[in-house]
Amino acid sequence: MNLLELSGLKPLYASMKQQHLERVKFTVLINEVQFEVMYFIDEIPHSLGIGVRAHNFFFEIEVKKDFIINPYLGENYSKIYEILGLTASGEAFSPVKFFNDINKGIPNSVNKSDVPMPNEIISYRNNVEEADKIYFWTWRDNNVRNEKVSPENLEKTRKLLSYEAYKMCKEKNISSCWTADRTKAATNFMLPN
Repeated sequence: MNLLELSGLKPLYASMKQQHLERVKFTVLINEVQFEVMYFIDEIPHSLGIGVRAHNFFFEIEVKKDFIINPYLGENYSKIYEILGLTASGEAFSPVKFFNDINKGIPNSVNKSDVPMPNEIISYRNNVEEADKIYFWTWRDNNVRNEKVSPENLEKTRKLLSYEAYKMCKEKNISSCWTADRTKAATNFMLPN
């Protein structure tokens, strides 16, 4: 299958870099279905997460250099077809058309209010340890307790906070701590020194 350029990501990426944002969320409407999209630029290759909460559906694709993707949908093809309410006798559907529709809906700019919180990301990236604990709470220095950060905690940190937080935790033996209690949720995710 031919690769596809998502040209709409160029101005979005520029807006994110200008504001020092590593992850943003936005919605794209296709056939009256609201797709929630998250663009993660904190790792190479970048990643585009696409989901529909009402259908408990989410997948991620790699965004390579120059905003190039492989539009192959694999096992997601039939689910997207179903979500869009398409029928064999109706509108033609193809992965390229789907991603072109996504591309048309990408905003040119974003702001800090478009940054997804960890509890929003976990709605889709939910294969993490203690998935019921969706609010970031604090950092724990494992050196003080003579313990070691777990690989599972590192993975949760990477998926829900950032690659930078993951690297820092791995290098300094620090765990991210999570809670199910919204009132204990931290509003600042500053990395410890």
